[in-house]
Amino acid sequence: MKFEETYLNDNILDALYDMRFDEMTPIQEKCIPEILDGYDVLGVAQTGTGKTAAYLLPILSMLDDGGYPKEAVNCVIMSPTRELAQQIDQAMQGFGYYLDNVSSVAVYGGNDGNRYDQELKGLRLGADVIIATPGRLLSHLKVGNLDLSRCSFFVLDEADRMLDMGFSDDIMKIVQELPKDCQRVMFSATMPRKIRQLAVSLLHNPVEIRLSVSKPAEKIQQSAYVCYETQKLGIIQDLFKSNELKRVIIFSGKKDKVKDITRQLKKMKINCGDMHSDLSQAERDEVMYQFKANQIDVLVATDIVARGIDIDDIRMVINYDVPHDAEDYVHRIGRTARADRDGVAITFISDTDIYRFNQIERFLGTTVKKTPLPDGLGDAPEYKSIEKKKAASRRGKNKGGRWHSHGRGSHGNNKGKGEKKS
Repeated sequence: MKFEETYLNDNILDALYDMRFDEMTPIQEKCIPEILDGYDVLGVAQTGTGKTAAYLLPILSMLDDGGYPKEAVNCVIMSPTRELAQQIDQAMQGFGYYLDNVSSVAVYGGNDGNRYDQELKGLRLGADVIIATPGRLLSHLKVGNLDLSRCSFFVLDEADRMLDMGFSDDIMKIVQELPKDCQRVMFSATMPRKIRQLAVSLLHNPVEIRLSVSKPAEKIQQSAYVCYETQKLGIIQDLFKSNELKRVIIFSGKKDKVKDITRQLKKMKINCGDMHSDLSQAERDEVMYQFKANQIDVLVATDIVARGIDIDDIRMVINYDVPHDAEDYVHRIGRTARADRDGVAITFISDTDIYRFNQIERFLGTTVKKTPLPDGLGDAPEYKSIEKKKAASRRGKNKGGRWHSHGRGSHGNNKGKGEKKS
């Protein structure tokens, strides 16, 4: 479907023409009409599917059409990291090239006083669109630098990363400042229970749009070790004995374990750094800079960076523990084998994670090769394929509930914003 087939306004379509954007991606095709029609939207889609344009284009089009209060904040877009906020701001500049009456300001931490003064000026002049990280926006709210009482649009981007980074309380404090009739859009790469709960508290009868997770790239050489927890460091030592350590990411689901793994690797004289939510933005920036500049060889990280890191030459990804679901697995190992390069993905399957990895293999539609443990580490747990449990009794449980799949119908949250165009 082409962008011109929607009722995005001419100024937006002109910018898209200049940028050589013609065909919509699936997430754009499904989201743009629903947002234009005034519905709250819950979108589940991986990074790289075009979701930024899926919410920016309809919101900018409506703001440009007018009818929204002047000298007021009309849209807030929340981002988990400064890097993503900057990317959204860049997209905003491109899509909004012909929008003379729509202003924006990016608000994020880790900057000097001059940057803060620029933010303050933009907020006080009443920028139409604010692109912000939670902590920085909340600090402006606390000292009275902005008023969200007339805000018409609220977007929560990469909600799962927001929760991974501990921003849940900050998000709810910000949401309390929004008017009840504010149209809300939420995007997440995965849909665990905590994200579903957040959506229930934030959204009003949302249209749920979910794209299936892509399978991992074929160039990724996947394998696994079945092992006990105490054997994992021994496997790493064996993997790294050839000293070919450069461009490796080790993922673990918990920040305390990331810290412990990093300490243990440093004892092995491995040049490594760690990335987790206890670090400040400046500290995260420094670690990422060191990794990108080849000053450190191994990055040990929580899932904060699984969807945020933008480095094309990662040679190896090690899952120190099995991810919670197939989506997280795909996101983690997708950091390697990019830009037509080959890559290696290794997962450590402890005896308590066998069932979880069974589920991942079922999603992949293949059995991941199991590598024998190195000599001297002892016996491994037995890996058994666990039969899928019957789910017939649970089917249909959510029918008639608050969630609507994509498509037209009685959504219950049409504010009529889409009716001004034909």
